[in-house]
Amino acid sequence: MAELYDEIGIGYRDRRRADPRLAAAITRALNRTETVVNVGAGAGSYEPSDRSVVAVEPAMTMIRQRPAGSAPVVQASATDLPFRDDGFAAALAILTVHHWPDRARGLDELGRVARRRVVVVTWDPSSQGFWLDEYFPQIGEIDRPNFPSLEDFRRSLGRIEAHALPIPHDCVDGFLGAYWRRPHAYLDASVRRVISTFAKLRASDVESGAERLRRDLDDGTWARRHGHLLDREEIDLGYRIVIAAKR
Repeated sequence: MAELYDEIGIGYRDRRRADPRLAAAITRALNRTETVVNVGAGAGSYEPSDRSVVAVEPAMTMIRQRPAGSAPVVQASATDLPFRDDGFAAALAILTVHHWPDRARGLDELGRVARRRVVVVTWDPSSQGFWLDEYFPQIGEIDRPNFPSLEDFRRSLGRIEAHALPIPHDCVDGFLGAYWRRPHAYLDASVRRVISTFAKLRASDVESGAERLRRDLDDGTWARRHGHLLDREEIDLGYRIVIAAKR
């Protein structure tokens, strides 16, 4: 994970900004927990400012992009958190678990250091995905085996709640599903550069998929197939907030 984000992380903070609507949902999920460890914290998006936070991030490229005044950060792996048992009221992990070298161990670590609740933003691999798979089918081939299932979360964390996280049409956080109503964005190499799954695709697959998308946008094929989405304000693409309340 550190090597991947040392490669794609340059300029990450410009494209991967916290969307206020997603941030509000994450804050609600954290409830009134007074201390939070944010694991796989990246450049610090979505870290709540109204409570004590400690960030954990393995990639120095990401750590260097954390803004002045952000939470203190420890360079470490999710699979070996350097904290005592029950050291935080809550553990938070946002779109990061699928990158961990040992997902089960990392989830166990979240449960170990959090005494009240664990909050994870993830993608449910049992969901259908969206139209982007028509142009880049390799995305599903890469992502579905890497994202833990809800049953995986239950095995590691016990009883959980899983809430849909609808993605607004103008989402300002440029993760994979953010541009579902702005298809031209996926033709922009600078947009794709900060989406980890694109970094895992072969260059030839990215080029051919982008060319098919460009052609379908130019000749109206995309609009005929998916133009109904242009009336939607938000959509459920399979992103979930998983909450394990321990007490």
